[in-house]
Amino acid sequence: MDTSIVVPINATTSFAPSSETSRAHGFDPLTHAELLAARLAAEREAEQLRKRLRELAAELTAVQEEARAYLAQELHDSVGAELTAARFALANAENRLPAGTDPQCAAAIAVAQQSLDAASDASRRIVEHLHARPLEAGIVSALSQWTEGFAARTRLKTSFICAADVRLTQLPYGAALAIFRVAQEALSNVAKHAGASCAGVHIETDRRHLTLIVEDDGRGIGRRARKDTSGFGLAGMRARCDAHGGKLHIVSRKPRGKQQAVQASGTIVRARFAWQSMLAADAPCRSVSLS
Repeated sequence: MDTSIVVPINATTSFAPSSETSRAHGFDPLTHAELLAARLAAEREAEQLRKRLRELAAELTAVQEEARAYLAQELHDSVGAELTAARFALANAENRLPAGTDPQCAAAIAVAQQSLDAASDASRRIVEHLHARPLEAGIVSALSQWTEGFAARTRLKTSFICAADVRLTQLPYGAALAIFRVAQEALSNVAKHAGASCAGVHIETDRRHLTLIVEDDGRGIGRRARKDTSGFGLAGMRARCDAHGGKLHIVSRKPRGKQQAVQASGTIVRARFAWQSMLAADAPCRSVSLS
């Protein structure tokens, strides 16, 4: 007996099992409404995770600022005071040296005085680095002052260019501090590691984001160093960007070989911050006032 099935040429066939057939064989296909509900639930969960990540990043930056303020105050009040007392004591001892004292003794006191002066200068620089400059006047003024001081200290040719955007004057303290700290850390890395002759700081804005750009003409940075999360500096920069809905991106223009030695080299740090997150930010903490 012929049991074949004849299908007309113009007929359409579907090989997808029906819901009844699928359930009969142990399958439970989701309806379109169920798939949509599952997708919406997954998106809500993803947004909650992103929100929690921003909260954790904000908590990290708040702790960092508290630690900075504490260290700056301790250095200023204890170490700075002790160094000042030692300098005065040494000066009094030098003034009381009797006539005809061994010249080597006077020379030793002079060397000690120079060492104390150097230690005092180093302590002041550390306190200045830890202590945020007054941001009440705005991020533009703070960064302008910082880059000017950075150029004077390091002898690096440093420029600062900023977009004309009224939103820069509306930033809450916490958001302005995040931008300032990223710029500060990036410039400090240029001075310590880049071997550069010049550096530039730029602030660019668009409808959704503020982008801080710090670039130099130094030796560049390796891929491993850019990806390293064990260090305090880069991790803190990333956390500050994450806390304000942004991202940190580092590009090295390190030349490869003698033929490319004349081409541009150096590092570009791009720190992006979301306006929506920044304008709604609260201040994590206020900087300590050091007299």
